[in-house]
Amino acid sequence: MNNKVPNSADFYETLAISHTFDDLTRGDSYEPLPNDWLVGTADIVGSTKQIEAGNYKTVNTVGAAVISAQINGAAGKEFPFVFGGDGAAFAFHPDQEAAAHKALAEVRRWSQDEFGLELRAAIIPVSDIRKAKFDVTVARYQASKGADYAMFNGGGVSWAEKQMKSGEYAIDPAPAGSQPDLTGLSCRWTPMRSKNGIILSVVILPVPQASTSEIAKVMHAIVEVAEGIERGGHPIPQEGPGYSWPPKGIDIEARASHGSMSIWRRKLQLLKETFIALLFFKTGISAAGFDPNHYMQTVSKNADFRKFEDGLKMTLDCDANSQKKLEKILVDASDKNIVTYGLFEQDEAIMTCIVPSVTRDDHIHFVDGAAGGYTKAASKIKAQLA
Repeated sequence: MNNKVPNSADFYETLAISHTFDDLTRGDSYEPLPNDWLVGTADIVGSTKQIEAGNYKTVNTVGAAVISAQINGAAGKEFPFVFGGDGAAFAFHPDQEAAAHKALAEVRRWSQDEFGLELRAAIIPVSDIRKAKFDVTVARYQASKGADYAMFNGGGVSWAEKQMKSGEYAIDPAPAGSQPDLTGLSCRWTPMRSKNGIILSVVILPVPQASTSEIAKVMHAIVEVAEGIERGGHPIPQEGPGYSWPPKGIDIEARASHGSMSIWRRKLQLLKETFIALLFFKTGISAAGFDPNHYMQTVSKNADFRKFEDGLKMTLDCDANSQKKLEKILVDASDKNIVTYGLFEQDEAIMTCIVPSVTRDDHIHFVDGAAGGYTKAASKIKAQLA
Protein backbone atom coordinates (compact mmCIF):
# COMPACT_ATOMS: atom_id res chain seq x y z
CA MET A 1 0.00 0.00 0.00
CA ASN A 2 1.18 3.52 -0.76
CA ASN A 3 1.26 6.41 1.70
CA LYS A 4 0.24 9.26 -0.57
CA VAL A 5 -1.27 12.65 0.07
CA PRO A 6 -5.09 12.36 -0.38
CA ASN A 7 -6.69 14.21 -3.29
CA SER A 8 -3.34 14.58 -5.02
CA ALA A 9 -3.28 15.35 -8.74
CA ASP A 10 -0.36 12.95 -9.16
CA PHE A 11 -2.23 10.03 -7.52
CA TYR A 12 -2.06 7.73 -10.52
CA GLU A 13 1.41 8.69 -11.71
CA THR A 14 2.85 7.78 -8.30
CA LEU A 15 0.79 4.61 -7.80
CA ALA A 16 2.89 1.50 -7.20
CA ILE A 17 3.00 -0.86 -10.18
CA SER A 18 2.14 -4.56 -9.83
CA HIS A 19 4.22 -6.95 -11.91
CA THR A 20 2.23 -10.14 -11.27
CA PHE A 21 -1.32 -10.31 -12.59
CA ASP A 22 -2.45 -12.74 -9.90
CA ASP A 23 -1.68 -10.08 -7.26
CA LEU A 24 -4.66 -8.16 -8.62
CA THR A 25 -7.08 -10.82 -7.34
CA ARG A 26 -6.43 -9.41 -3.84
CA GLY A 27 -8.11 -6.26 -2.62
CA ASP A 28 -4.96 -4.99 -0.90
CA SER A 29 -3.34 -4.41 -4.29
CA TYR A 30 -5.71 -1.47 -4.89
CA GLU A 31 -5.68 2.12 -3.66
CA PRO A 32 -8.83 4.27 -3.28
CA LEU A 33 -9.19 7.13 -5.73
CA PRO A 34 -8.95 10.55 -4.07
CA ASN A 35 -12.41 11.81 -3.13
CA ASP A 36 -12.24 14.87 -5.39
CA TRP A 37 -11.57 12.81 -8.53
CA LEU A 38 -14.18 11.97 -11.15
CA VAL A 39 -15.08 8.88 -13.15
CA GLY A 40 -15.96 9.02 -16.84
CA THR A 41 -17.80 6.24 -18.60
CA ALA A 42 -19.22 5.63 -22.07
CA ASP A 43 -20.80 2.82 -24.06
CA ILE A 44 -22.68 2.22 -27.30
CA VAL A 45 -26.46 1.94 -27.17
CA GLY A 46 -27.62 -1.26 -28.88
CA SER A 47 -24.11 -2.67 -29.26
CA THR A 48 -25.39 -6.26 -29.26
CA LYS A 49 -27.49 -5.60 -32.37
CA GLN A 50 -24.50 -3.94 -34.05
CA ILE A 51 -22.40 -7.01 -33.31
CA GLU A 52 -25.07 -9.31 -34.71
CA ALA A 53 -25.03 -7.17 -37.87
CA GLY A 54 -21.29 -7.81 -38.24
CA ASN A 55 -20.11 -4.38 -37.07
CA TYR A 56 -17.99 -5.47 -34.15
CA LYS A 57 -14.77 -3.90 -35.44
CA THR A 58 -16.59 -0.58 -35.62
CA VAL A 59 -17.98 -1.11 -32.10
CA ASN A 60 -14.46 -1.82 -30.80
CA THR A 61 -13.04 1.23 -32.55
CA VAL A 62 -15.63 3.57 -31.05
CA GLY A 63 -14.98 2.07 -27.60
CA ALA A 64 -11.23 2.62 -28.01
CA ALA A 65 -11.85 6.13 -29.39
CA VAL A 66 -13.21 7.14 -25.98
CA ILE A 67 -9.78 6.40 -24.49
CA SER A 68 -7.84 7.84 -27.43
CA ALA A 69 -9.64 11.18 -27.15
CA GLN A 70 -9.00 11.28 -23.40
CA ILE A 71 -5.28 10.51 -23.81
CA ASN A 72 -4.89 13.29 -26.36
CA GLY A 73 -6.98 15.68 -24.29
CA ALA A 74 -4.92 14.99 -21.16
CA ALA A 75 -1.81 16.34 -22.89
CA GLY A 76 0.62 13.88 -21.32
CA LYS A 77 -1.01 13.60 -17.89
CA GLU A 78 -1.36 9.93 -16.94
CA PHE A 79 -4.73 8.64 -15.73
CA PRO A 80 -6.38 5.25 -15.21
CA PHE A 81 -8.59 3.82 -17.95
CA VAL A 82 -10.03 0.47 -19.01
CA PHE A 83 -11.39 -0.71 -22.37
CA GLY A 84 -14.68 -2.62 -22.27
CA GLY A 85 -15.28 -3.69 -25.88
CA ASP A 86 -18.28 -1.46 -26.61
CA GLY A 87 -17.14 1.37 -24.37
CA ALA A 88 -14.64 2.47 -21.75
CA ALA A 89 -14.23 3.84 -18.24
CA PHE A 90 -11.58 6.18 -16.85
CA ALA A 91 -10.88 8.49 -13.92
CA PHE A 92 -9.24 11.87 -13.64
CA HIS A 93 -8.32 14.77 -11.37
CA PRO A 94 -10.69 17.78 -11.42
CA ASP A 95 -8.00 19.87 -13.16
CA GLN A 96 -8.71 17.69 -16.22
CA GLU A 97 -12.51 17.97 -16.07
CA ALA A 98 -12.94 20.52 -18.86
CA ALA A 99 -10.71 18.54 -21.23
CA ALA A 100 -12.38 15.23 -20.31
CA HIS A 101 -15.86 16.71 -20.83
CA LYS A 102 -14.88 18.15 -24.21
CA ALA A 103 -13.33 14.87 -25.41
CA LEU A 104 -16.38 12.82 -24.38
CA ALA A 105 -18.77 15.26 -26.05
CA GLU A 106 -16.75 15.22 -29.27
CA VAL A 107 -16.55 11.42 -29.40
CA ARG A 108 -20.32 11.27 -28.91
CA ARG A 109 -20.82 13.57 -31.89
CA TRP A 110 -18.23 11.74 -34.05
CA SER A 111 -19.70 8.30 -33.30
CA GLN A 112 -23.13 9.47 -34.44
CA ASP A 113 -21.94 11.41 -37.50
CA GLU A 114 -19.44 8.86 -38.85
CA PHE A 115 -21.12 5.56 -37.97
CA GLY A 116 -24.69 6.32 -36.90
CA LEU A 117 -23.91 4.87 -33.46
CA GLU A 118 -25.38 6.42 -30.33
CA LEU A 119 -22.69 6.66 -27.70
CA ARG A 120 -23.91 7.60 -24.25
CA ALA A 121 -21.48 9.15 -21.79
CA ALA A 122 -21.37 10.45 -18.24
CA ILE A 123 -19.00 11.98 -15.69
CA ILE A 124 -19.65 11.09 -12.04
CA PRO A 125 -17.87 12.49 -8.95
CA VAL A 126 -16.16 9.85 -6.83
CA SER A 127 -17.77 11.51 -3.80
CA ASP A 128 -21.23 10.69 -5.22
CA ILE A 129 -20.18 7.09 -5.80
CA ARG A 130 -19.12 6.79 -2.16
CA LYS A 131 -22.36 8.38 -0.97
CA ALA A 132 -24.10 5.51 -2.78
CA LYS A 133 -22.02 3.08 -0.63
CA PHE A 134 -19.68 2.00 -3.44
CA ASP A 135 -15.99 2.67 -3.91
CA VAL A 136 -13.49 3.14 -6.73
CA THR A 137 -10.10 1.63 -6.03
CA VAL A 138 -7.30 1.39 -8.57
CA ALA A 139 -4.29 -0.80 -9.23
CA ARG A 140 -1.64 -0.46 -11.91
CA TYR A 141 -0.39 -3.56 -13.70
CA GLN A 142 2.72 -3.61 -15.89
CA ALA A 143 2.03 -5.76 -18.94
CA SER A 144 5.53 -5.07 -20.31
CA LYS A 145 8.39 -2.59 -19.92
CA GLY A 146 6.60 -0.26 -22.31
CA ALA A 147 2.97 -0.48 -21.20
CA ASP A 148 0.93 -0.69 -18.04
CA TYR A 149 -2.82 -0.77 -17.51
CA ALA A 150 -5.20 0.36 -14.78
CA MET A 151 -7.47 -2.07 -12.93
CA PHE A 152 -10.61 -0.96 -11.08
CA ASN A 153 -12.23 -2.51 -8.02
CA GLY A 154 -14.82 -1.59 -5.41
CA GLY A 155 -18.02 -1.67 -7.46
CA GLY A 156 -18.01 2.07 -8.12
CA VAL A 157 -17.35 1.95 -11.85
CA SER A 158 -20.20 -0.52 -12.33
CA TRP A 159 -22.50 1.75 -10.32
CA ALA A 160 -21.40 4.72 -12.45
CA GLU A 161 -22.21 2.78 -15.64
CA LYS A 162 -25.70 2.02 -14.32
CA GLN A 163 -26.25 5.72 -13.60
CA MET A 164 -25.13 6.57 -17.13
CA LYS A 165 -27.53 4.03 -18.64
CA SER A 166 -30.40 5.52 -16.64
CA GLY A 167 -29.60 8.98 -18.02
CA GLU A 168 -27.92 10.46 -14.94
CA TYR A 169 -24.81 12.68 -15.14
CA ALA A 170 -25.10 12.68 -18.95
CA ILE A 171 -22.64 14.46 -21.22
CA ASP A 172 -24.35 15.95 -24.27
CA PRO A 173 -22.85 15.58 -27.74
CA ALA A 174 -20.66 18.40 -29.02
CA PRO A 175 -22.10 20.70 -31.72
CA ALA A 176 -22.50 19.31 -35.24
CA GLY A 177 -19.22 19.09 -37.11
CA SER A 178 -17.08 18.72 -33.99
CA GLN A 179 -14.18 16.28 -34.33
CA PRO A 180 -12.33 14.60 -31.45
CA ASP A 181 -8.56 14.33 -31.51
CA LEU A 182 -8.04 10.61 -32.20
CA THR A 183 -4.37 10.83 -33.14
CA GLY A 184 -2.77 7.41 -32.83
CA LEU A 185 -5.98 5.38 -33.03
CA SER A 186 -5.66 2.54 -35.55
CA CYS A 187 -7.12 -0.86 -36.39
CA ARG A 188 -4.83 -2.35 -39.05
CA TRP A 189 -4.10 -5.87 -37.81
CA THR A 190 -5.76 -8.94 -39.23
CA PRO A 191 -7.89 -11.05 -36.86
CA MET A 192 -5.87 -13.67 -34.97
CA ARG A 193 -7.12 -17.25 -35.10
CA SER A 194 -6.95 -19.48 -32.06
CA LYS A 195 -4.00 -21.88 -31.89
CA ASN A 196 -5.28 -23.81 -28.86
CA GLY A 197 -8.85 -24.40 -30.04
CA ILE A 198 -11.06 -21.45 -29.13
CA ILE A 199 -10.90 -17.74 -28.37
CA LEU A 200 -12.82 -17.59 -25.10
CA SER A 201 -14.23 -14.30 -23.84
CA VAL A 202 -14.63 -14.39 -20.05
CA VAL A 203 -16.54 -11.91 -17.88
CA ILE A 204 -16.79 -12.67 -14.14
CA LEU A 205 -18.58 -10.34 -11.72
CA PRO A 206 -18.72 -10.70 -7.94
CA VAL A 207 -22.10 -11.05 -6.27
CA PRO A 208 -22.47 -7.95 -4.03
CA GLN A 209 -23.36 -9.96 -0.91
CA ALA A 210 -20.45 -12.41 -1.27
CA SER A 211 -17.46 -12.14 1.04
CA THR A 212 -14.35 -10.50 -0.38
CA SER A 213 -12.21 -13.47 0.65
CA GLU A 214 -14.43 -15.95 -1.23
CA ILE A 215 -14.47 -13.70 -4.31
CA ALA A 216 -10.66 -13.44 -4.20
CA LYS A 217 -10.34 -17.24 -3.99
CA VAL A 218 -12.48 -17.69 -7.09
CA MET A 219 -10.61 -15.01 -9.06
CA HIS A 220 -7.27 -16.54 -8.03
CA ALA A 221 -8.41 -20.01 -9.11
CA ILE A 222 -9.51 -18.68 -12.51
CA VAL A 223 -6.25 -16.79 -13.08
CA GLU A 224 -4.28 -19.88 -12.04
CA VAL A 225 -6.05 -22.03 -14.66
CA ALA A 226 -5.56 -19.35 -17.32
CA GLU A 227 -1.85 -19.07 -16.55
CA GLY A 228 -1.56 -22.83 -17.04
CA ILE A 229 -2.59 -22.46 -20.69
CA GLU A 230 0.21 -22.13 -23.23
CA ARG A 231 1.57 -18.54 -22.92
CA GLY A 232 -1.07 -17.89 -20.27
CA GLY A 233 -3.77 -17.99 -22.92
CA HIS A 234 -2.34 -14.92 -24.68
CA PRO A 235 -4.27 -14.68 -27.98
CA ILE A 236 -1.68 -12.56 -29.80
CA PRO A 237 1.21 -14.56 -31.31
CA GLN A 238 4.55 -13.92 -29.63
CA GLU A 239 6.02 -12.76 -32.93
CA GLY A 240 3.15 -10.31 -33.33
CA PRO A 241 -0.18 -10.27 -35.17
CA GLY A 242 -0.73 -10.64 -38.91
CA TYR A 243 -0.70 -7.73 -41.32
CA SER A 244 -2.25 -7.68 -44.78
CA TRP A 245 -2.79 -5.01 -47.40
CA PRO A 246 -5.05 -3.22 -47.75
CA PRO A 247 -6.01 -3.47 -44.06
CA LYS A 248 -9.63 -4.47 -43.45
CA GLY A 249 -10.14 -1.61 -41.01
CA ILE A 250 -8.88 1.14 -43.29
CA ASP A 251 -12.32 2.71 -43.82
CA ILE A 252 -12.88 2.85 -40.05
CA GLU A 253 -9.45 4.39 -39.47
CA ALA A 254 -10.09 6.95 -42.22
CA ARG A 255 -13.29 7.99 -40.47
CA ALA A 256 -11.36 8.32 -37.22
CA SER A 257 -8.58 10.46 -38.62
CA HIS A 258 -9.80 12.46 -41.64
CA GLY A 259 -10.45 15.68 -39.69
CA SER A 260 -11.40 18.40 -42.18
CA MET A 261 -10.13 16.23 -45.05
CA SER A 262 -12.55 14.15 -47.12
CA ILE A 263 -12.77 10.49 -46.16
CA TRP A 264 -11.69 9.25 -49.61
CA ARG A 265 -8.58 11.46 -49.57
CA ARG A 266 -7.63 10.27 -46.10
CA LYS A 267 -8.18 6.70 -47.24
CA LEU A 268 -5.73 7.23 -50.10
CA GLN A 269 -3.16 8.55 -47.62
CA LEU A 270 -3.68 5.53 -45.40
CA LEU A 271 -3.33 3.14 -48.33
CA LYS A 272 0.07 4.69 -49.07
CA GLU A 273 1.14 4.64 -45.40
CA THR A 274 0.04 1.07 -44.82
CA PHE A 275 1.70 -0.17 -48.02
CA ILE A 276 5.01 1.30 -46.87
CA ALA A 277 4.45 -0.34 -43.47
CA LEU A 278 3.80 -3.67 -45.21
CA LEU A 279 7.17 -3.43 -46.95
CA PHE A 280 8.91 -2.89 -43.62
CA PHE A 281 7.09 -5.81 -41.99
CA LYS A 282 7.78 -8.14 -44.93
CA THR A 283 11.46 -7.26 -45.29
CA GLY A 284 12.30 -6.64 -41.62
CA ILE A 285 14.40 -3.64 -42.63
CA SER A 286 14.86 -0.95 -39.96
CA ALA A 287 14.84 2.75 -40.77
CA ALA A 288 14.56 6.10 -38.97
CA GLY A 289 14.46 4.45 -35.55
CA PHE A 290 11.74 1.96 -36.54
CA ASP A 291 12.57 -1.73 -36.11
CA PRO A 292 9.60 -3.74 -37.50
CA ASN A 293 10.56 -7.00 -35.79
CA HIS A 294 10.91 -5.33 -32.40
CA TYR A 295 7.67 -3.45 -32.94
CA MET A 296 5.70 -6.61 -33.75
CA GLN A 297 7.02 -8.40 -30.66
CA THR A 298 6.21 -5.39 -28.49
CA VAL A 299 2.62 -5.34 -29.80
CA SER A 300 2.12 -8.81 -28.32
CA LYS A 301 3.77 -7.90 -25.00
CA ASN A 302 1.71 -4.71 -24.65
CA ALA A 303 -1.72 -6.24 -25.36
CA ASP A 304 -4.40 -6.00 -22.64
CA PHE A 305 -5.94 -9.47 -22.99
CA ARG A 306 -6.87 -9.62 -19.29
CA LYS A 307 -8.06 -6.98 -16.85
CA PHE A 308 -10.07 -6.20 -13.72
CA GLU A 309 -13.00 -3.79 -13.92
CA ASP A 310 -15.12 -4.50 -10.83
CA GLY A 311 -14.67 -8.10 -11.94
CA LEU A 312 -12.40 -10.13 -14.18
CA LYS A 313 -12.38 -9.93 -17.99
CA MET A 314 -10.15 -12.07 -20.20
CA THR A 315 -9.77 -12.91 -23.88
CA LEU A 316 -8.05 -16.29 -23.89
CA ASP A 317 -6.68 -18.57 -26.57
CA CYS A 318 -8.02 -21.57 -24.69
CA ASP A 319 -7.78 -25.35 -25.05
CA ALA A 320 -10.76 -27.64 -24.33
CA ASN A 321 -9.36 -29.03 -21.07
CA SER A 322 -8.65 -25.59 -19.61
CA GLN A 323 -12.10 -24.41 -20.65
CA LYS A 324 -13.66 -27.31 -18.73
CA LYS A 325 -11.62 -26.40 -15.65
CA LEU A 326 -12.72 -22.76 -15.88
CA GLU A 327 -16.37 -23.71 -16.31
CA LYS A 328 -16.24 -26.09 -13.33
CA ILE A 329 -14.86 -23.37 -11.05
CA LEU A 330 -17.42 -20.86 -12.30
CA VAL A 331 -20.43 -23.17 -12.06
CA ASP A 332 -19.46 -24.06 -8.48
CA ALA A 333 -18.90 -20.41 -7.51
CA SER A 334 -22.17 -19.38 -9.15
CA ASP A 335 -24.07 -22.13 -7.31
CA LYS A 336 -22.60 -20.79 -4.05
CA ASN A 337 -23.70 -17.25 -5.01
CA ILE A 338 -20.15 -15.91 -5.06
CA VAL A 339 -19.96 -14.74 -8.69
CA THR A 340 -22.00 -14.43 -11.86
CA TYR A 341 -20.30 -15.07 -15.17
CA GLY A 342 -20.58 -15.15 -18.95
CA LEU A 343 -18.47 -17.07 -21.46
CA PHE A 344 -18.50 -16.63 -25.21
CA GLU A 345 -16.66 -18.74 -27.79
CA GLN A 346 -15.33 -17.58 -31.15
CA ASP A 347 -12.54 -18.50 -33.57
CA GLU A 348 -10.59 -15.24 -33.63
CA ALA A 349 -9.42 -12.29 -31.56
CA ILE A 350 -9.08 -8.71 -32.79
CA MET A 351 -7.14 -5.65 -31.66
CA THR A 352 -7.73 -1.92 -31.69
CA CYS A 353 -4.63 0.14 -31.01
CA ILE A 354 -3.40 3.51 -29.82
CA VAL A 355 0.08 4.20 -31.18
CA PRO A 356 1.56 7.60 -30.29
CA SER A 357 4.79 6.70 -32.14
CA VAL A 358 6.06 3.56 -33.88
CA THR A 359 9.58 4.30 -32.60
CA ARG A 360 8.58 4.08 -28.90
CA ASP A 361 7.42 1.09 -26.86
CA ASP A 362 4.45 2.75 -25.13
CA HIS A 363 1.83 1.81 -27.75
CA ILE A 364 -1.23 0.04 -26.28
CA HIS A 365 -3.41 -2.64 -27.81
CA PHE A 366 -6.97 -3.47 -26.74
CA VAL A 367 -7.89 -7.11 -27.32
CA ASP A 368 -11.38 -8.57 -27.71
CA GLY A 369 -13.05 -11.54 -29.33
CA ALA A 370 -13.79 -11.06 -33.02
CA ALA A 371 -17.42 -12.20 -32.95
CA GLY A 372 -18.83 -10.39 -29.95
CA GLY A 373 -16.29 -10.91 -27.21
CA TYR A 374 -16.89 -9.07 -23.96
CA THR A 375 -20.26 -7.68 -25.06
CA LYS A 376 -21.62 -11.16 -25.84
CA ALA A 377 -20.22 -12.63 -22.62
CA ALA A 378 -21.70 -9.78 -20.56
CA SER A 379 -25.08 -10.24 -22.27
CA LYS A 380 -25.17 -13.81 -20.94
CA ILE A 381 -24.85 -12.43 -17.41
CA LYS A 382 -27.75 -10.04 -18.10
CA ALA A 383 -29.84 -12.94 -19.36
CA GLN A 384 -29.14 -14.89 -16.15
CA LEU A 385 -30.15 -11.95 -13.97
CA ALA A 386 -33.28 -11.08 -15.96
